[in-house]
Amino acid sequence: MPTEAAAQGFSRPKPKRGKSLSLRRTHSSTEADRENPRHGSFTVEVQESVLPPHLRARLWDLFQQIEREVEVVYAENLALQEKVEVLTERLEAGTSDKAIGEESLDGTVKANIAKNKSSSQLSQKLKTTYKASTSKIVSSFKPANTSQCQMVRRFVGHRDGVWEVNISRTKPHVLGTVSADRTAKLWCMATGQCVLNYVGHSGSVNSIRFHPNDQLALTASGDHTAHVWRSAVVLPQVPPEGNRSSDDDQIEGAEKEEGEAASHTEPGDSSDFAPAVVRSPLTEFTGHTDVIIAADWMADGKQVVTASWDRTAQLYDLETTELVHSLTGHDQELTNCSTHPTQRLVVTSSKDSTFRLWDFRDPSIHSVNVFQGHTDTVNSVTFTSGDNVVSGSDDRTVKVWDLKNMRSPLATIRTDSAINRISVSALHKVIAIPHDNRHIRLFDLQGVRLARLPRSNRTGHHRMVCGTAWYDENPMCNLFSCGFDRQVIGWQIITAVA
Repeated sequence: MPTEAAAQGFSRPKPKRGKSLSLRRTHSSTEADRENPRHGSFTVEVQESVLPPHLRARLWDLFQQIEREVEVVYAENLALQEKVEVLTERLEAGTSDKAIGEESLDGTVKANIAKNKSSSQLSQKLKTTYKASTSKIVSSFKPANTSQCQMVRRFVGHRDGVWEVNISRTKPHVLGTVSADRTAKLWCMATGQCVLNYVGHSGSVNSIRFHPNDQLALTASGDHTAHVWRSAVVLPQVPPEGNRSSDDDQIEGAEKEEGEAASHTEPGDSSDFAPAVVRSPLTEFTGHTDVIIAADWMADGKQVVTASWDRTAQLYDLETTELVHSLTGHDQELTNCSTHPTQRLVVTSSKDSTFRLWDFRDPSIHSVNVFQGHTDTVNSVTFTSGDNVVSGSDDRTVKVWDLKNMRSPLATIRTDSAINRISVSALHKVIAIPHDNRHIRLFDLQGVRLARLPRSNRTGHHRMVCGTAWYDENPMCNLFSCGFDRQVIGWQIITAVA
């Protein structure tokens, strides 16, 4: 075979027209040949070839190129092996010199030591020079502080992975979840009971956001629609303190329910309380041609924005359901959208590794800014209560940006797993980061690590964590997480910055 001949370092004879050569290695019969494996005897077999002459010539050229590349790599490997041997000898010599003592060194060795010292000093100066610019990144690797994190309650009832969790903005406050099982659920946070089931979608429900000042919920679905429906509920009575189940009982009950059909009574439900069922929306938005991955309310609650896999975001009027603006420009599918809590600003994220800031504060014209700070899919982008934007990506980083100057991030948090839908506490300024590897990490807006939530089978998620949501008004259970293990977990977080 030609490749075998190239590996053995032999030059190939030029084939005759209409013939092909096959080189076959035979075992060497002499002692010299056995000592030098690069030498051996070959037999040449001439076979008829059906290939046209130009194809045969092209094949020989390719084989010659392969041979040259193999030779180059082989030479490089030999050179590297020699360097490794030299460095090994130097290392052994340096160890011996150190054992002898400095007083026994000659002038040449002392000069080398002085040279090494000057190199170390130069290296230290370089580290000091770049310390300020990298301190925010390095801070993300600091060990966690004494923040306290413990699981409070599980909410189990979905039949498939839970994509997003959110808290209503009006009283009575409820927990909202959406799932690939095509339902949205509202939960009583104090008892863990499901109080409402929304079954109006025919596809996976991907996001849920609540109206800023009314009892309305907005859900986005894989059926290419976004629905607005009434979220008013009657909460069950909270049992007396002595009748509440312990955390261990809740965990065991959740583990049992997880393997059962969701048609049974919801975990924590009493026999005399049944959740309400809503089957149709008040308003439906149908302008997209592909999956709607997220939808959110504008600050005044009069308009909604939707983000879709058709690479567009759309701004709708709530009362008339008419399309106000079609936001185009992303090169790939959108992954999320979020609105500013007080201003007419929208951010959209995409698989094209960018996120865009859309400004509707001037009613006569809207502007857009594109930010390319990530190297992979941007899965999450959200506003803080101040003038910051926080983005999370599959490139395993979270970046904090200043709305007034977004040329470079204020802080970069580097992690070991892809980032899903993050949330930021308005009260404590803490970022809750859900990961593909089941972890949930807490960082402040300066990029300093605060804590990592427990991740055992009994006190955490055991599959990908899809999203988080803060509830600052209840210090006993102020963080919620959802995952592809069909669970929603309530946590109590006590941080040093609280």
